[in-house]
Amino acid sequence: MSEVDAFVYDAVRTPRGRGKPDGSLHEVPSVRLSAGVLNAIKARNSLRSHDVEDVIWGNVTQVGEQGACLARSAVLLSDFDDGVPGVSINRFCASGLEAVNMAANQIRGGAGRAYVAGGVESMSRVPMGSDGGAIAVDPSLAMKAYFVPQGISSDIIATRHGFSRTDCDGYAVESQRRAAKAEHDGRFARSRIPVEDQNGLLILDRDEQIRADTNMQALGALEPSFKVLGESLPGFDAVALLRYPDLETISHVHHAGNSSAITDGAAAVLVGNSEFGGETGLRPRVRILATAKVGSDPTIMLTGPIPATEKALQSAGMNISDIGLFEVNEAFASVVLLFLSEFGASPDRVNVNGGAIAMGHPIGATGAMILGTLIDEMERRDIETGLATLCIGSGMGCATIIERV
Repeated sequence: MSEVDAFVYDAVRTPRGRGKPDGSLHEVPSVRLSAGVLNAIKARNSLRSHDVEDVIWGNVTQVGEQGACLARSAVLLSDFDDGVPGVSINRFCASGLEAVNMAANQIRGGAGRAYVAGGVESMSRVPMGSDGGAIAVDPSLAMKAYFVPQGISSDIIATRHGFSRTDCDGYAVESQRRAAKAEHDGRFARSRIPVEDQNGLLILDRDEQIRADTNMQALGALEPSFKVLGESLPGFDAVALLRYPDLETISHVHHAGNSSAITDGAAAVLVGNSEFGGETGLRPRVRILATAKVGSDPTIMLTGPIPATEKALQSAGMNISDIGLFEVNEAFASVVLLFLSEFGASPDRVNVNGGAIAMGHPIGATGAMILGTLIDEMERRDIETGLATLCIGSGMGCATIIERV
């Protein structure tokens, strides 16, 4: 069977709520957040459930109320027919984008005409890391992989590539400025849907984390978040130096203000082939040109966007200069600074509406969220091509290249 094109027809997301008990979305379980975006994408597109082959749902911490195949639970709570299946996937921080990529590649291979893909994370209700995991708790694996927490990894990147505390804080201030401007200008309005309670009363309709008044002085007063973790037992800095003997010490430059914020949220993307669009009368917004996933060094961990982007570009037969706009997930400031440095990309084309440092990172949903943001901004600026990429825990990377139709 010959390969067919996969298109994105629509993308929606919730606001990002502060991922703490006092956050606005704390009262909303992840299954309800998921059902809400499924209902929104169904209603906006007059979607017939029998057209949907599957719901592919990113979700990282799959325990408790986020366990037991949350994707299927969300389908059953939503207005979708019971005949629509669901599958939950976990590629850590890129789960939402990987769900879209899986849907696109299923369509390319002829396995169905339309999918809904995306993800969710309620980090205020199901704390990150509460599912355990061998990489962190099994000494035989942790020692073999030279495991360190992600925050240490972000500081290793800064140390190896010479990114100072001032560099990282400056990037964070700009992310907040861009996000505040995007919010003021209504740039998120097309894709962001409000979250309401069961009585139809508004819970949240804006991204709760944005701090428009952030400045270098305020960030400069914050203590490094990972210095104590690195220098005290079990000695993660020492582990890093064993892995990278060329380094003399680890420079701890990241803190709460230049790292992604813990948040709650969900996002859904409607992916289909041309036959689906022709029969439903829906107009595709972008074509998915290439997808890529890679494994990378598990200790420095967060450099995966570099080889993933290279792999996606090679698959599409493109150069970095062919990409008009980028979304590079702001897990930590050094991750984006490294991307800019490695590719020579213009900062004016990367994360133009801010990112996870300003708005937060609901880990199972973020990949789908930044893809929707990218599509909206490509249309607003009349740009033809875009690339979304994320770093991933345990050393992986994910990337997607799209072009407007």
